[in-house]
Amino acid sequence: MKIPALVLGILTTCLVFGQMPSPDWKTRARQMAEASLPEFFDLLSIPNDAHMAADIEKNVRWCELAFKKRGFITQRLITAGAPLLLANGPSPAKQGYKTVLIYLQIDGQPVNPSLWDQPNPWQPVMKEVQPDGTWKIVPEEKWKAELNPEWRVFARSASDAKGPAMAFLAAWDAFRLGKSDPAYHIKVIMDFEEELGSPQLPKAVENYQRELAADWLIIFDGPRHVSNQPTLSFGARGICELTLTTFGPRTPVHSGNYGNYTPNPAMRLAQLLASMKDASGRVTIPGFYDGIALTAPEKETLRQVPDNEGEIKKFLGIAAPDNIGDNFQESLQYPTLNIRGMNSLYIGNKARTLIPAWATAEFDIRLVPSSDPKRLIQLVTNHIESQGYHLVEREPNEAERATYPRLAALQSSISYLAFQTPFDSPPGIWLTRAMRKAFGHDPIRIRTAGGSIPISPFVTTLGIPAVAVPTVNADNNQHAENENIRIGNYVDGVVTFLAILLEKP
Repeated sequence: MKIPALVLGILTTCLVFGQMPSPDWKTRARQMAEASLPEFFDLLSIPNDAHMAADIEKNVRWCELAFKKRGFITQRLITAGAPLLLANGPSPAKQGYKTVLIYLQIDGQPVNPSLWDQPNPWQPVMKEVQPDGTWKIVPEEKWKAELNPEWRVFARSASDAKGPAMAFLAAWDAFRLGKSDPAYHIKVIMDFEEELGSPQLPKAVENYQRELAADWLIIFDGPRHVSNQPTLSFGARGICELTLTTFGPRTPVHSGNYGNYTPNPAMRLAQLLASMKDASGRVTIPGFYDGIALTAPEKETLRQVPDNEGEIKKFLGIAAPDNIGDNFQESLQYPTLNIRGMNSLYIGNKARTLIPAWATAEFDIRLVPSSDPKRLIQLVTNHIESQGYHLVEREPNEAERATYPRLAALQSSISYLAFQTPFDSPPGIWLTRAMRKAFGHDPIRIRTAGGSIPISPFVTTLGIPAVAVPTVNADNNQHAENENIRIGNYVDGVVTFLAILLEKP
């Protein structure tokens, strides 16, 4: 991995002669964004499925080299899984200066290459949209000659979240062209297991409190508002997971020979799931929404977000939303109960005339600040038992099969909690000011983002406020096939991060 020759040449000139190539910092940011694309492609070419330790190690090494070349001092924070990587800014903290901790995510979701519209999800390509809505690869010589902001880079983690990570590095390069040191001390923490739920992060934050100590935390991750306007997010939902399995016959049996006699676990699972929500999408489990109360001023704040719900429904391909909250932003203030996957025997041309032996559903519960995940998991457990099920921890034994007419297994885990920071908090005011200078107007400010990020350990253990600075396009296909980042958003990300580097807290 090399810093692009253009970047290296400009940096050398700046450091040797103390000259600034351009007085316009925004122009500098845009030039550096374009110059950083080969390095961005290099980073994207490294597979980063968090389940693959050898690949994650390659990403850790890439990040170590990239930050060291820019003068940062790196340190691996050892955990029971992949290490966290801490990079301290080249300049030591000065008395009276704030310390800002920047969170970057480097790992990505697994991929099925056969479902991608390109040869390899780990070989990034530039694409432009065609009149029929399809995307066509732009030859390298064409995009290197001149970039179109509407073109997109397609690769796993292009948007979630190697794009923001590379945009920060490009912003740092642009910053060093015009000024030697920021007006605050910078620490960067890189997470290589975010897509696994960051299972080692809470303990790591507790073990490395001195190394991670900071005044504020900012998160360079996530998509902008659907309007693609500059955005700040002051909270995110947490997440916990559940796996529910219902059991039928010991092994699958013939549906003709045993139908109408042998209970079907797939049908029972469907009935059990249906009992958890009403037709409007509201969870019917008693107490699930307890403690959630939005005040009139809070509702007014949520209405200030310029959502076009017609466009949101069009984007999603739905005629009407579930009835939780009065609008899209209000719906994000409540915990969710989401079925994210189901399985039982075969479908399509593999389907057989069988009664399955089991049926499984995977859930996630998105948490809000007033949610207690242990309480919500217990409410789900109580509900399942109230429907006549005896819960086991594994596949039932023969005695349990002979004793209990309805058998199910439930496993659960808690990844991380929600967090929320006031709009008028010091980091909120600082970031709003920087965004205003970057784009000429205030950013859209989101009270709670829909997704989850593993920030609560920093907030609760270190006692520091956190704000997210999302920069990627909302239609980026994160976690799915054909993930992408719009070039205009990548450039804006570099502009955004440079504005933050230039702004005094």
